[in-house]
Amino acid sequence: MTCKLSRILPPALAAVCLLFIHEPAAAQFPGMPRINRDSLRALTLEDHAQMLGQLGLTQLRPGRDPNTPDSPQQPNYDEFKANPYLYYPDPLKTFKGKRVRNARQWFRRRRPELVRAFEDEVYGRIPEDVPAVRWEVVKEENVMMEDVPCIRRELAGVADNSACPEIEVRLQAEVTWPEGAGKDLPVIMEFGYALGNMNFTFPGAPKTKSWQQQVVERGWAAAVITTGSIQADGGYGLREGIIGLTNRGQYRKPTDWGVLRAWAWGASRLLDYFETEPQFDATKVAVEGVSRNGKAALVTLAFDQRFASALVASSGAGGAAPWRRFCGESLENLTSPDEYHWMAGSFLKYGADPLTPDDLPIDQHELSSSRSAPRGPS
Repeated sequence: MTCKLSRILPPALAAVCLLFIHEPAAAQFPGMPRINRDSLRALTLEDHAQMLGQLGLTQLRPGRDPNTPDSPQQPNYDEFKANPYLYYPDPLKTFKGKRVRNARQWFRRRRPELVRAFEDEVYGRIPEDVPAVRWEVVKEENVMMEDVPCIRRELAGVADNSACPEIEVRLQAEVTWPEGAGKDLPVIMEFGYALGNMNFTFPGAPKTKSWQQQVVERGWAAAVITTGSIQADGGYGLREGIIGLTNRGQYRKPTDWGVLRAWAWGASRLLDYFETEPQFDATKVAVEGVSRNGKAALVTLAFDQRFASALVASSGAGGAAPWRRFCGESLENLTSPDEYHWMAGSFLKYGADPLTPDDLPIDQHELSSSRSAPRGPS
């Protein structure tokens, strides 16, 4: 049974929610009626409780709370207290304790077991029957990026929903490149919230060029894929989007993929498109993101070795920050109803006693290792 947002919200407002709304950020959208925010929250709590039930969990430890001055869960920022963990997993030692000494051993032994561990314990597995995507050109137009004449192509990636027609997934993306730049262009791909040449600056800050502008001035292509068109950024949407379509509207199982893995899957599908177009060099595509999109960029690079590089900022917990560290956001924040949807359901067990971050068989420095050390077999 599916849970359509359109049954709760007007279609236009539902679209905004799918693109932007994440419960801690709801205050950023004061125009949304309280009843709609409460409806999204109720769906999230229902899904979170359902996953706890599958895992046999009744209570999770609370996460860090920087917004309540007298909270006992205040985050720590004192480096002298930040490292209570004595053990960190060794990226170059297998789970059986064997040392990895060359690239051959890495690709044959260590990297596959790291990938499996991150899938099973942190980010989830992509199902084998995930629907295929067919890319369509929505429109192509000539635009000026300041003084650089460019071509902008808007794309739609339509997922095959023949197995579950009531759920539609239409990936939104665009790519912009300089006129006359030739073929085989390198591409910078961003996880974004909307299409267009977005250039946010804080009030009073000096005006700077958008990242797209800087890219096209180098003669490269700038691409954006909107995360909300792949999968909603909230537990309320897990029975919709590509996760819901693949599950035919049912709840996730504990090792099913979370939202970060779904966003990474979407980036991989856009890379598929670039592989079919001689305009672009699909071997020179870097993925970029900030904050939760930075987490997604790291996950993308770790699981899809076709990507050449990643540009990541402020990825924090669930990204580059280690779990075995008492500083800032904690593992328990990511097992809460506010952020659990990013991860596999199985990850929630580490937020419940008796397990702690120290029980994880891997840590995030090994995600970095799996993405970049080394990048190809030899």
